[in-house]
This record gives sequence, structure tokens and C-alpha cells, in this order.
Amino acid sequence: MAATLLQNIFNALQWGSFYSMIALGYCLVYGVLRLINFAHGDIFMTACYIAFFITTALLGVFAGGWPVFAITLLLTMAGTSLVGITIERVAYRPLRRKGVNRLYVVITALMVGFILENGNLALLGASSRRFPDILEKQVWQLGPVMLTNLKVLVIAAAFVVFGILQFIVKKTTFGMSMRAISYDKFAIPLMGIPVNQVITFTFALGSSLAAVAGILFGMSYPVLDPYMGMIIGWKAFIAAVVGGIGEISGAFIGGFILGFIEIFIAAFFPSSFKDLVSFVILLIILVLKPTGFFGVARSTKI
Repeated sequence: MAATLLQNIFNALQWGSFYSMIALGYCLVYGVLRLINFAHGDIFMTACYIAFFITTALLGVFAGGWPVFAITLLLTMAGTSLVGITIERVAYRPLRRKGVNRLYVVITALMVGFILENGNLALLGASSRRFPDILEKQVWQLGPVMLTNLKVLVIAAAFVVFGILQFIVKKTTFGMSMRAISYDKFAIPLMGIPVNQVITFTFALGSSLAAVAGILFGMSYPVLDPYMGMIIGWKAFIAAVVGGIGEISGAFIGGFILGFIEIFIAAFFPSSFKDLVSFVILLIILVLKPTGFFGVARSTKI
């Protein structure tokens, strides 16, 4: 019983790590623009495919290993950041300049997600693709618990990403500008802060987090399809809301909350009940605390 409990804890930490890294991307954009970028799950999917093609090209020249992983990670982050920047420039910035109702921005975000999904489907077809093996899989037996190097890498990466993001937001000039825009986006231009540059940086940063999650997800669960980002993106968004969207710590912890709920529900109930029970529990949490565990209700001044 104890061995099963420990094994499920590590499995939950791995799933929670994926949710947390994607939820942090939602949190960044919402924290600055008060915009829920519903296309973020499909940016994660796009990152998986970018990593797939980069890895396939590299493995045609080099043997696998940590150097190939590092190069793939950096190139995937750069490519996915360009996708995020392009989406912001083409889809969101024109609406922001016109000052349209937020409902239209939400609809645009949904449409961008559909374009990424169906664009992938049109270009690459509906067939699933297998992500190449970059690192040799190693299995470690720690008493009754079985761990793999990929599982440890995913968990460690989530905490490293969270630490770096906290540093950027709390200690850097761009981070201070991001927080200032979220506080008062109308007064900030009067202080000489380049709002558009900060927003572009925010989208690039959020997309790069999706890239880290994408390459690690592809390595751990190596079956890619054009719609893989939809359900995991929605779940990560819900995790961010449960933790307190707009709060980095809340989004990070919310991802792990959802990961633990899903894994332990699947451990004690049929797998078909996993999503049903998980979402019921999350709904109860939001009914009891609508702002999430770490969110704070904001008042709007007229």
C-alpha cells in the first residue's frame, strides 16, 4: 500500500508539472492583459511538433543525448516564442488598439486555437507521429518505487521554470514593467514604459514555457496529434483558475493540485471516471473559493 502511494505521488508530480508549466503561460498573459489566451494549449501542441521536426533533423546527423536535448530545447523555445509573438501582433494587438470589448478578444483567442489545430491537420495530416527518443530511458528502483530519468527531469524542470519565472517577474526591469501594466495600463505609457514591447515579451515568455512543457511531454508520451493541446490546455487553464489565475504561485500550485486529483482518482476508480470526478472536485473548490486558493478579488474603479 505504501509503495503504491509513493508511486502515485511521483506520477502526480509528473502530471502536475506539465499542467503547472502550461498554467504559468496562461497566468502571465492574464496577469498583464487580463486576457485569457485560449490558444495557449494549441501553442503547446505547436511546440511539440516544432520539437519533433528539430529532433528528427538533429538525430539524422548526431547521436542522441544531452547536447541534442539542449539544442532542441533552445530552438523549440525560440520557434514557439516566434509563434506567440506572431499571434499577439496579428490577432490581439489590432483589437487592443481599437479598444474592443473583451468578448471579441476571447472569441479571437478561440479562433486562433482552431487555426493552429486545423492548420496542423491540413499541413501534416491526421496521422499521429511518434516523438523520437532523445535521451536513453533509465529506470531507477528506489525500494518499492520505480522512477525514470524522464520523470525526474520533468519534475525538476517545472520547479526550475517556476524559480526562473519568479526571478524575472519580481527582480528584473521587464518583470516590474509587466506588474505595472497589470496595475494600470493607461498610466504606464505616460511613464515612458514601452507597453507593446512588454506585452510582446510576455507572449514570448509564456510561449517558451509551453515549449518546455511540449518537448518534455513529447519525450514522456511520444504520440503527437493535432488536437493533443486542446484538452491539456483546458485542464491547465482550469488549474490556473483553481490556484488563482494572475498569481504565479497559484497557477503553479494549481497545476499540481489537478495532477494529484487526476492520478489518485484514476488509482481508486475506473479511468473513465477520472475527468468527471476531477472536474466535480474542482467545481466544488471554485464554488467555495471563487478566486482560487491564492487569487485576490480585484475591484474595478469607474
